[in-house]
Amino acid sequence: MADFLFVSLIIWLFLAGPNGWVALLSDGDTGWHIRIGDWILDHKAFPRTDFMSFSKAGEAWYAWEWGAEVAMSWLHTWAGMKGVVLGLGILIPAYLLIVFRHAMWRGATPLVALPILLIASGSSAIHYLARPHIFTLLFLAAALWLLESDRRANTWKIWLLVPLTILWANLHGGFLSLVACLGLAAVGSGMAREWVAARRYGVLTLLCLGVSVVNPYGYHLHEHIVAYLRSDWIKEAVDEFQSPSFRSEAMLFFEILLICSLITAYRAIRRGNWVDALLVIGWAHFSLSSVRHVPIFLLVAAPILAAELSAWWQEVVPGLSRRAVLRTFDTLSSDLRPGFLRNSVWVLAPVVLLIVLDRPIAWPKTFPELKFPVSTVEKYRGDIEGKRVLTTDEWGDYLSYRFFPVQRVFFDGRSDFYGEKLGRVYLSLMQGGAVAEEQVDHYQFDTVLVPREWAIQASLRRKPNWEVLADGEKVVLLRRRVDNPVKKF
Repeated sequence: MADFLFVSLIIWLFLAGPNGWVALLSDGDTGWHIRIGDWILDHKAFPRTDFMSFSKAGEAWYAWEWGAEVAMSWLHTWAGMKGVVLGLGILIPAYLLIVFRHAMWRGATPLVALPILLIASGSSAIHYLARPHIFTLLFLAAALWLLESDRRANTWKIWLLVPLTILWANLHGGFLSLVACLGLAAVGSGMAREWVAARRYGVLTLLCLGVSVVNPYGYHLHEHIVAYLRSDWIKEAVDEFQSPSFRSEAMLFFEILLICSLITAYRAIRRGNWVDALLVIGWAHFSLSSVRHVPIFLLVAAPILAAELSAWWQEVVPGLSRRAVLRTFDTLSSDLRPGFLRNSVWVLAPVVLLIVLDRPIAWPKTFPELKFPVSTVEKYRGDIEGKRVLTTDEWGDYLSYRFFPVQRVFFDGRSDFYGEKLGRVYLSLMQGGAVAEEQVDHYQFDTVLVPREWAIQASLRRKPNWEVLADGEKVVLLRRRVDNPVKKF
């Protein structure tokens, strides 16, 4: 049954929906991640200065997620965008399966665990993108199950988290989520007066944090992550660092699970289970301060909540009539439970099938036209490739991918690299006005490729030294007239 669940998750996430696998390419960051991996493999070195922009060319910069980027480059070389979306996309149903199996192992019933899993997945779907953070979802889901297993009966396997951290630190900065969970486990064990466990998890926390410096940039990785997370500019300008808005259906379901999980945390405290309580409360706080932490909160809380609700359910069922519909469902759930407690080797069959199948699946060949000006870029390639282009950060990501290695961009998705000063220039260019027009000349843009809603395009089209090449409903392309150029550096 767990094998069928894995297949069902693949169908639900990628085959039955309207967007399919292409939804994983909704964020342009995928493009520059691939090309950074290409650069590392081509040069057989780790970059230490920027080679992707003309606005900060040559300044200090590090490929913090180099391992994931090399993997993405390999996948792209092997099978193009199909390789990228399949290789990273398959990790999503894999981590969801681990969360579900963890809940079942804790004592949850399928009747309770499955709806919670689907709601949690739906609330996290906005973060289902072909980017390195997918590795964090997979590794953290497995690590939390291992942690809970060790709490019940100490096992040497818990120390596997140390080498896992080394791998993790070279794939994505989310390894700090493991350090945070281990730290909460140590504190929670101490609050429950379980001193041996507190010492065990305290040592493990320090070991995992210590070995995370085994990366090409050493402790500078940690300096960067701390500065990134503390940056007021990042919190102000980047949507995923802001608090969640509860206006969407996905966030409404998140709110429901949040409230239920906090009630579960209270019940855990009543029983003296401070570890589960701190994990839920701690990540609830993180998720409310930044929407990017919502998926982590849900994978942390879902097994705990499912087990707690199942225990409550088992208290209610005996009081129901034998003919009650809910009791019938409970019987069915109990009958199915053993099948959900294990996987077979056949769980790999759908993965192999997807690898060899090219049809009838609509594998994406490039980024979606719905979000990126793919056709416009192809039509006017001569006016864009290698030019100093003013465009959005997302479209800059796409240009870096499409015209690598000749293209340099003004601004892209690496907001941590560009910083507040250039970030505010970027926002000023987006808003238009006299200052923005001066910035266009200052940065010597040859081409402007922007959405119609950007005010700068309306003001530049009135200038005699600019001509409109494309004027669509969503995309406007302007070119500086060759008979009136700006003096170059």
